[in-house]
Amino acid sequence: MEDNAEKTRCMIIGSGPAGYTAAIYAARADLKPVMYQGLQPGGQLTTTSEIDNFPGYPSGTTGTEMMEDLKKQAERFGTDVRWGLVTEVNFEERPFKIKTDDGKVILAETVIIATGATARWLGLESERRYQGFGVSACATCDGFFFRGLNVAIVGGGDTAAEEATYLAKLCKKVYMVHRRGELRASKAMQHKVMNTANIEMVWNSKPVEVVGDNKVVTGLMVEDVTTGQSRRLDVDGVFVAIGHTPNTEVFKGQLNLDEAAYIVTIPGTTKTSIDGVFAAGDVQDHHYRQAVTAAGTGCMAAIEAERFLSSN
Repeated sequence: MEDNAEKTRCMIIGSGPAGYTAAIYAARADLKPVMYQGLQPGGQLTTTSEIDNFPGYPSGTTGTEMMEDLKKQAERFGTDVRWGLVTEVNFEERPFKIKTDDGKVILAETVIIATGATARWLGLESERRYQGFGVSACATCDGFFFRGLNVAIVGGGDTAAEEATYLAKLCKKVYMVHRRGELRASKAMQHKVMNTANIEMVWNSKPVEVVGDNKVVTGLMVEDVTTGQSRRLDVDGVFVAIGHTPNTEVFKGQLNLDEAAYIVTIPGTTKTSIDGVFAAGDVQDHHYRQAVTAAGTGCMAAIEAERFLSSN
C-alpha cells in the first residue's frame, strides 16, 4: 500500500448523467465521493444541442446546460469533482488502487464506474461539422425534431433497423443507407424494415459527404461502392447507427466484460464481478442508452455502494 496515497470511501469514474446522479446520492449519504470527469466531462450528452425528453425540463434544455446543472448539484452536497482521467485500476484487493493521469494514487473503498460509451462515427469532416445540427447518433433522442421530414439512417445491423422503423413512424421518408446488398440485422428486424412503406433501402452505398447550408443539414451524398456513382439524398437529418464502443479499456482483465466489451452487471443491480465495484449508465447498458435510464442506474449504484460500506 502506498504511503502517499489519497483515501476515499467512494470513487466515481466518469461524469455523465450516471456519474453525476451517483455523486449526488453518494454525497448525500456522506460518502464524500471523489469524481474524475474523464476526457469528455458531461459525456455524450454534451454533443447534443437540444434535449426535450428528460423529466423536469418543460421547455427543453441543452446537454451542456443539463450536465452543468447536475455538476453544480453534485458539488453542492460535497462531491469533489476533478478534471482528469483514470489510467490504471487494481481491483484485486480492497481498498482498490486507482491511478490518474496527474500521477495521483487513490485508495477507494468502493468504485462506481460511469465512463459511458462512445458512438462510432463515419469519420467525415462534414459529419463532425453538423453534429447536433441534423447529424445524430440517437434516433430515440432526436427523432422527434424531424417529424414530417425526410431523413437518412446509416447502418445495417439490429440497431439501425430498429431506429429506422422508429423514425418511419415520425418522418415522411427514411432512407436506409447500407454498404452491402443485404442487412446484417436479424431476420425479424429485416422483415420489419422491408414491410415499412416509407423506408427506402439504399443498397451497396456509403456516405461520402453530409450536405448543409452552414447551419443545418440539407442532404447526404452517397456513393455506390460497386459502380462509384454518386447521388444526393434530400434529407433534413442523418442518423448514424453503426454501433457504440463502451469506454472500458482500462477495466479489461479486472472485470467481467461481455463480447462487445460492456461491463457485465448482475441483473436488477449495478454490481459487477468484483464486490464493491459498481457500473452505471451506458458502460453497462447497450439497450436503452438514454440519459434518464443512465441517471437511474447512477442512483442505484450509489445506494448499493452505501449499503456495501455499511455491511463491510
